[in-house]
Amino acid sequence: MDVFTVFNLHTFLSIHVVLPVFLFLFFSQYAAAATLLGNETDKLALLGFKSEITEDPSGVLASWNDSVHFCLWTGVRCGLRQERVISLNLKGLRLAGPVSAHLGNLSLLNSLDLAENSFHDQIPRQLSRLSRLQNLNLSFNYLGGEIPVNLSHCVNLKSLVLDHNNLVGQIPDEVGSLTRLVKLYLKNNNLTGVFPGSIGNLTSLQELYLSFNNLEGELPASLARLTKLRQLGLSVNSLSGEFPPPLYNLSSLELIALSHNNFSGNLRSDLGHYFPNLQKLYLAECQFTGSIPSSLANASKLLQLDFPVNNFTGNIPKSFGNLGNLLWLNVGSNHLGYGKHDDLNFVSSLTNCSSLLTLHFGDNQYGGTLPHSIANLSSQLQRLLLNENRIGGSIPKEISNLVNLNLLDMSYNNLTGGIPDSIGRLTNLGRLDLGNNLLMKGVIPSSLGNLTKLVYLYLGYNGLEGNIPSTLGNCNQLLRLDIAENNLTGSIPQELSALSSLTKIYAYYNSFTGPLPAYIGNWSQLTYLDFSYNNFSGMIPQTLGKCLSLGEIYMKGNSLQGTIPDLEDLQDLQFLDLSLNNLSGPIPQFIANLTSLLSFNLSFNNLEGEVPVTGIFSNVTADVFVGNSKLCGGIQELHLPPCVYQETQKTRKKHVLALKFILIIVFVASLSILALLVVFLCLRRNLKKDQPADRSKSANFYPNISYEELRNATGGFSSENLIGSGSFGTVYKGSLASDGAVVAVKVLNLQHQGASKSFIAECQALRNTRHRNLVKVITACSGSDYKGNEFKALVFEFMQNGSLEEWLHPKAETQRCSLTILQRIHIILDVASALHYLHHQCQTPMIHCDIKPQNILLDEDLTAHLGDFGLVRLVPGFSIEPNLHQFSSLGVMGTIGYAAPEYGIGGKVSILGDMYSFGILILEIFTGRRPTDTLFQESSSLHHFVKTALPDRAMKILDKTALNGDIMWKPTNGEEYWATMKKEQMECLVRILEIGVACSAESPRDRLTMRQVYSKLTQIREDFLGAEEVKRRLRP
Repeated sequence: MDVFTVFNLHTFLSIHVVLPVFLFLFFSQYAAAATLLGNETDKLALLGFKSEITEDPSGVLASWNDSVHFCLWTGVRCGLRQERVISLNLKGLRLAGPVSAHLGNLSLLNSLDLAENSFHDQIPRQLSRLSRLQNLNLSFNYLGGEIPVNLSHCVNLKSLVLDHNNLVGQIPDEVGSLTRLVKLYLKNNNLTGVFPGSIGNLTSLQELYLSFNNLEGELPASLARLTKLRQLGLSVNSLSGEFPPPLYNLSSLELIALSHNNFSGNLRSDLGHYFPNLQKLYLAECQFTGSIPSSLANASKLLQLDFPVNNFTGNIPKSFGNLGNLLWLNVGSNHLGYGKHDDLNFVSSLTNCSSLLTLHFGDNQYGGTLPHSIANLSSQLQRLLLNENRIGGSIPKEISNLVNLNLLDMSYNNLTGGIPDSIGRLTNLGRLDLGNNLLMKGVIPSSLGNLTKLVYLYLGYNGLEGNIPSTLGNCNQLLRLDIAENNLTGSIPQELSALSSLTKIYAYYNSFTGPLPAYIGNWSQLTYLDFSYNNFSGMIPQTLGKCLSLGEIYMKGNSLQGTIPDLEDLQDLQFLDLSLNNLSGPIPQFIANLTSLLSFNLSFNNLEGEVPVTGIFSNVTADVFVGNSKLCGGIQELHLPPCVYQETQKTRKKHVLALKFILIIVFVASLSILALLVVFLCLRRNLKKDQPADRSKSANFYPNISYEELRNATGGFSSENLIGSGSFGTVYKGSLASDGAVVAVKVLNLQHQGASKSFIAECQALRNTRHRNLVKVITACSGSDYKGNEFKALVFEFMQNGSLEEWLHPKAETQRCSLTILQRIHIILDVASALHYLHHQCQTPMIHCDIKPQNILLDEDLTAHLGDFGLVRLVPGFSIEPNLHQFSSLGVMGTIGYAAPEYGIGGKVSILGDMYSFGILILEIFTGRRPTDTLFQESSSLHHFVKTALPDRAMKILDKTALNGDIMWKPTNGEEYWATMKKEQMECLVRILEIGVACSAESPRDRLTMRQVYSKLTQIREDFLGAEEVKRRLRP
């Protein structure tokens, strides 16, 4: 082989073999080094994110340590080829802290989901470095500031979800650079400015939600380029103009939500031809005029049509009967109808809508009579509202075919012919409103007693006759009863005593006779009572004083006799009218002590004696006393004659002094005898001090049970039956052999200082208490265990749903659902009811001293029961003042975060300390944040956090799990329509939070009492459930 050949061979091998091998080895090493470097960078980025987390209640980030590879950490997902982070999903884990800038170092990340947590501060600009990011979800947090302009660098984004935060400023034009976006959610923020025209560049967009912001102006023409758009949500802004012309080019639209804006003008008659795929159309509370286009019937996929509170005229098109899938039709509060006999002919066509759930055409101008075909509407129909029209004729008895109705409103019409018995078959009704049909005659049918789910019954302003049927007593869920302005006679039936949930009764202007019911005290939830202008006689029942939530009492124009009963405990009473009766006796002094009283009228009775001069009597006019000729005294402006007894006072002065002298002697003598008795008892106790503990000590309180029985009931106090532990003991689940009852057994840890006192305190506190919202004690044990050691235990009714703490702050391994907003309202009202009883209704008032979620137990119906009375204090000589007539605190009472500030500096125990704890409880229940949350540093607190958010930012601080768990608040495609209901009920929540803030004021003198709070909460619950305006805007 010649040299040339050898050289060529060598060159060939070098180029085609050696060099490729070298390059392969080089790049393999480089890639390996790069991967190792990338791995370390990802790990450090995750640890940096973790280091800034301030709250991790479920401990989900505990797995983020060196014991396992970071690709196995909770929420982390890595790629298959490289061990690099491609997804981070920590949704709904209740984490708090800032969104760390370290996340910007996860260079291969394509999905980041931190939704439904409590992240705050601003969105870090460093996220713009995530060039591969396709999904970014930061919704349902507390993020503020503006949307970072440089997010436009994330050019691969397909889903950008930033809704339900506190973002401000304008939507940056640069968003239009994200041309791959399919989903853009910016709703429920505080964004301002105009709708950016650059959004028209997002030609791949399918879902666009900008609702619940402050956007203004008209929609840009560029919107017409979004031909793939399926869902458009723009409700609750300040957008204006006609129905947006660009939308006519978007034939793929399935949902259009424009409610609560300033849109105006007529809808095009051919509107329905442009949207063949349309399913939901929301145009509520705009300013649209003209007729409703019949062409909408061509959008055959329509499920929901919602047009209330506009200025539409004409009628509901008969062609809507072709919408076989229609679930929801609401055209209430417009100008539809002509007041003519054939206005309701369209109803027959709607019988073809076999899936219809809601039909609302109330508050219009419809005339005519109800066609019998109304009974042929969908058997699935749940809500039928035709109130505030001019409809006459009778109610067809066939309406009973609509067996799934839960709301029927025919009020404010001209209906005649009475209430058909057949309505009693609508057993799912929760609200029946037939009021203000002035020509309606007949009796109240006894069949209404079958409507046991009724919450609201309105029959007022009719011509109804006869007696109240006793069967109404079966409607024990009734909150409001209106039978005013009728011709009803007879007495109030005894059976109505079962209506213990009643909050308002309107029974004025009837012809009722006989005495007022003695059981009136059973209506303990009453806030409003009006029995005016009837023929009631006899005395006003003393039990009226048990209705502690009453704010208004009207009994004017009857024949009531006797004296005014003691209503001193009605501290929330604002209006009292007892005029035009035959009442006698003096004006009670308690009226002057009612600090909430705004107005009263006692005119035209037979009252006598001195008129008080304090309280409301210090600024009163003569008209409230006119017609009572035997009154005297009072303020000078009343011009009443002076009282006779004033002239003889000087002659009696000597007798008074003598009487005082005698009383002093008797008092000193009694005090001496009492001192001797105390010495005797102390000596006797010392003699018994060394005697063994008496097993029957608790038997004076409850039937006793042996240690052996409790040991068997709890499986030997096994760990499997362990429920939890408290400050002085451990709680086990058990089953009593005597009757098989499932119970909770609290075994006292007698090694703990104060445990025995806790046992005695709890026994004393609970032995004479009986209330539905207090944990029921079944029995007690005080004796010795099998080793001869002292043993004490209490046996309670078992609460199936555990403590409120477990629901508000569930551990990672629990599977509890979130409490809804309404459930939370019920719970705070339950606790308020328990405290109202302890503070104001017990013979000896009690202070709980340890109100917190752990001590609130929930039964199978989620009714709350207040427990753990180990720190309770009895308060003889009760006063609401925190420094008078009350036991001193021995150390800090209660639990850190819930205990009143004054307890920490040696302040005395008072009911206002309980009110502080209750206020903190309210704030925790509705924000989901503990008072010890790390978010609250030295300069802040839960109280301050909520106070500074009210009222405008209340929605932002609410517990997101409550909003997600409640169907009413859950973010769905249809939520835009629900804006009005949300607004009204949001006002209720603001009122609740304001109560929580007022109760948790730092100074005891600035706090509310439970007398004040309980009636307020009762009213708020009622408003939340059924405000008059809300009934017109019901959720699909």
